[in-house]
Amino acid sequence: MKQPDAKDREILAILSKEARVPMKTLAARVGLSRSAASERVAQMERSGVIRGYRADIGQMEADVIRAFLLVTLARTPSMGILDMLAGYAEVRRVSSISGQLDLVVEVEVASIDRLNGLRDVIAETAEVQDLTTLIVLRRDIERSG
Repeated sequence: MKQPDAKDREILAILSKEARVPMKTLAARVGLSRSAASERVAQMERSGVIRGYRADIGQMEADVIRAFLLVTLARTPSMGILDMLAGYAEVRRVSSISGQLDLVVEVEVASIDRLNGLRDVIAETAEVQDLTTLIVLRRDIERSG
């Protein structure tokens, strides 16, 4: 493909801010017919200049704090700790892992106080040797399925 010209760069600037802009609106804003703008966009898609469109979603649940609790057990297996963790609605996922740690516990809580309370209960369990808390600042990539 040819190098993007000034019109292509205008189109790219608009699409980078408003990926869902209707083609008719895009064409009017850059001074082209709808078919000409559509052809330019299609050409940039085919050549890989435009690789896709996405929604960049911010934190929607401001009242939710996500954290990982890294747990080292006194001995494994330890079904009692799994039963206890299953009893907390804030516990979203528990993964048994290999290495120096034994469990990764993913939690979602409404406040730092609730996180501290849950963390303390888990840490004080006789089966838990050590616990480290990692608060999620943001999720940069998240896939489902």
